[in-house]
Amino acid sequence: MASFQTFPLFLAAALLVAITPGPGILYIVARTLAGGRTEGLASSVGLGLGGLVHVFGGAIGVSALITASAEAFTLLKIAGALYLIGLGLKMARRALSRTD
Repeated sequence: MASFQTFPLFLAAALLVAITPGPGILYIVARTLAGGRTEGLASSVGLGLGGLVHVFGGAIGVSALITASAEAFTLLKIAGALYLIGLGLKMARRALSRTD
């Protein structure tokens, strides 16, 4: 169990990680440059909501469930793969329709 003395150190480290630019910031900058302020704001809100869902999932124990259950982890991997395949097909269809 963490002690009260380590909590300020944890908060400082978390703040440092939170303010360090990473792939999310690069994504937002790229979307803003490509599509303007509206797309940049939409990307920012989307990343924020995604992070919030991730934190809430961890807080309620979804991470522990997936770690403990091989079947749940496999199901999650399959769902993620299907989602990525769907995104790829959508992008391919969009690219093919623009070339016509």
